[in-house]
Amino acid sequence: MTRVGGQGGSPAAPRAVDVARRAGVSQKTVSRVFNGERYVSDDVRRRVLEAAEALGYRMNSAARALASGRTRTIGVVALGTALYGPASLLIGIERAARDAGYALRVYNTLEGDPGGVAGAVESLLEQGVDGIVVSEPIDEGDEGSASLSVDVPVLVLGAPATFGGPRAVTAGVGAESLARAATEHLLNLGHVTVHHLAGPQRWFAARDRLDGWRAALSARGRQQPSVIEGDWSAESGYAAGRELAAAGDVTAVFAANDDMAIGLIRALTEAGLRVPDDVSVVGFDDIPVSAYVTPPLTTMRQPFDAVAHEGLRLLVQAIEKPDAEPAPASDPPVELVVRASTAPPAARKALARGRRSAPRSNDSAHAPPGGNGPQAGNRPSTSD
Repeated sequence: MTRVGGQGGSPAAPRAVDVARRAGVSQKTVSRVFNGERYVSDDVRRRVLEAAEALGYRMNSAARALASGRTRTIGVVALGTALYGPASLLIGIERAARDAGYALRVYNTLEGDPGGVAGAVESLLEQGVDGIVVSEPIDEGDEGSASLSVDVPVLVLGAPATFGGPRAVTAGVGAESLARAATEHLLNLGHVTVHHLAGPQRWFAARDRLDGWRAALSARGRQQPSVIEGDWSAESGYAAGRELAAAGDVTAVFAANDDMAIGLIRALTEAGLRVPDDVSVVGFDDIPVSAYVTPPLTTMRQPFDAVAHEGLRLLVQAIEKPDAEPAPASDPPVELVVRASTAPPAARKALARGRRSAPRSNDSAHAPPGGNGPQAGNRPSTSD
């Protein structure tokens, strides 16, 4: 039988009852299959899916919400910015949500809006989302978010948890360990200390990178030079580079992002300093252009996709298994991408060259008969 409906006598879209009739099951069973519920046999699941495919049936979101009590949508509170880090993380969240079978509703906040996060969360809750991701990297002193009652699971990325509620999880809070690894790389090359070009301290990520730099220097008992604060832009890196070039005693700099590092290198070069011969520079993020600047930039690679997938895994688990204990987040991978912008300091390289070019000991000329002087293989060490 062909059902006719709508204008022009066009066939109406198939319904769940049509699938149930064709598969020989109840309409409730069709809903269970499409909601991925357990306690449906493989044979029944196969028959329902084959019937749905034959009829061209797709369970719409409204029907799915009525059947399961969930909308399969996740709200995202994100800073409206084109900066590489936040934008890349938002892309990773979208991919991870799609892989998990969820749609996104994104609410962009504006920097400097003290009530932006709380207002965004309230708006998303009114839209009936199953969970919320807060990818808000700035401390706006948003007291409203701290007192906001959130009755759905919340994932906070790269920042302290600020929402009260029964199911709040965090992920992507490992920037401190990455910054520490960047600083240790420069110390291991032989630099006595490392200067830091920090990001704006309202950003949680900038604070984490500053803390990691300090921790690395403190662990080695090294002096902590004065910190220069930029605003993430290459322009602010350029200004910092002119200041550091004038100081005259800088051999290594860890910049809190790649854009500032690139501006820094430009200023150092214009001041007549060579990178890395005179000053080594490490960035953070591994933006696509960092491999193609001169010199190619050594940097810490941010695991945006890994953080997004890990965070969404925790959030979806909290949504779909509300009674289960929240799983702990795994630490993000630490990946240092070593390129040509870092090297041992000039004094250390000169010492190494001197060792390599030093004449061999001529003690053998005064050795007693029998050749007990130094052997040919016992040459001075060229290690650093």
